[in-house]
Amino acid sequence: MRLLMKGGGIAASALAACLLAANGAYAQEKKEEETPFWAIGKPKAGPGNAMAPVAALPVPAAVDKLPKLKVPAGFKAEVYQPGLLDARAIRRGDKGTIFVSSLFVAGKIYAIVEKDGKRETKTILSGLELPSGLEFRNGSLYVATPKQVLRYDKIEDNLDKPPQPVVVYDKLPGDVPHGWKYLRFGPDGKLYVPVGAPCNICDPDAEKYVQIFRINADGSGREFVARGVRNSVGFDFHPRTKQLWFTDNQRDWLSEDMPLDELNVVKNPGKDHFGYPYCHSGIMADPEFGWGKSCADYVKPAATLGPHAAPLGMKFYTGKSFPAKYQGAILIARHGPWNRTKKYADVAVAYLDANSRVKSVEPFVTGWMQDNQYVGRPVDIHQQPDGSILISDDHNGAVYRVSYGR
Repeated sequence: MRLLMKGGGIAASALAACLLAANGAYAQEKKEEETPFWAIGKPKAGPGNAMAPVAALPVPAAVDKLPKLKVPAGFKAEVYQPGLLDARAIRRGDKGTIFVSSLFVAGKIYAIVEKDGKRETKTILSGLELPSGLEFRNGSLYVATPKQVLRYDKIEDNLDKPPQPVVVYDKLPGDVPHGWKYLRFGPDGKLYVPVGAPCNICDPDAEKYVQIFRINADGSGREFVARGVRNSVGFDFHPRTKQLWFTDNQRDWLSEDMPLDELNVVKNPGKDHFGYPYCHSGIMADPEFGWGKSCADYVKPAATLGPHAAPLGMKFYTGKSFPAKYQGAILIARHGPWNRTKKYADVAVAYLDANSRVKSVEPFVTGWMQDNQYVGRPVDIHQQPDGSILISDDHNGAVYRVSYGR
């Protein structure tokens, strides 16, 4: 540095400029590293600048503090079980145990069991990393983290002392952003697993991210099912066609009313591309990554679910206790937007026609909003053998039951 400066002011000025530029670049890089992934792209001023993800309650809400859910005439909504911090996915074991996963805060797996005519909650696993994904098959509980899929065999016989897990699959990328999972076995006996985008909006390695894939029950035979999927945390299979339907959360910070989150159907497994990051909602090219792309080249949604709706769990209703119009309809948990001024949250119902096309999407269970503030947020939907449904609420740490005529 001294040698260059000794030679004259031009060299010294050039070096100083380089150093300043380098320091500025480093500072910017450092700033971006410290910015949470959800905040990248946030408006620098105005109402949008004040928005942030909605924090769940630090402890489960007491029963008398839970929202009074509203349901159509003839239905009944009640608290099934409180006290499950950060309640997410719901699955039922062969012997009737209700398993509930958690996410950020708890890192636990709960088991709800009947004892002396009362329900009791056991914490059967803890210390897991974002163990959101759950599935149950042949006596085994499957748990997915951002890094791997685990299997706990004969779990219902060992709730007080769960066995060591079997690692089913350990080739997940492990990213925290959109790394939480949803699991479901398909009619083909294969386990379906999503891998979301490691960002709000980017163009990641499509071999690793933005997809739904399936594997055999032992973790072998991975194959793509759907591509261009930003963040699916809910899917189910049509009871007649056996096609995979899934919810997908679109990007943040684009505008108050766009994009519209999606309900999609996979008609060509391994070939269908649903647009991310190039096209959103089937109608809008991304302002950064959509140049030179056409929404016509990607699979359009079966239905849109509202701006920033955050649709999560979904279930084809196949029970017999709800009225006929609900038979074969899709129940969808809309967790609700955080980066939108006007909030909403509900369990919606998507009605299908005889050709499995969506006719309409309407609110079904409401009551999670008060004065444009969340008093609860639905996550997953599970159908019980008697035709009633269970709904998890991660905001309050509770599970509700909705039944008809009883």
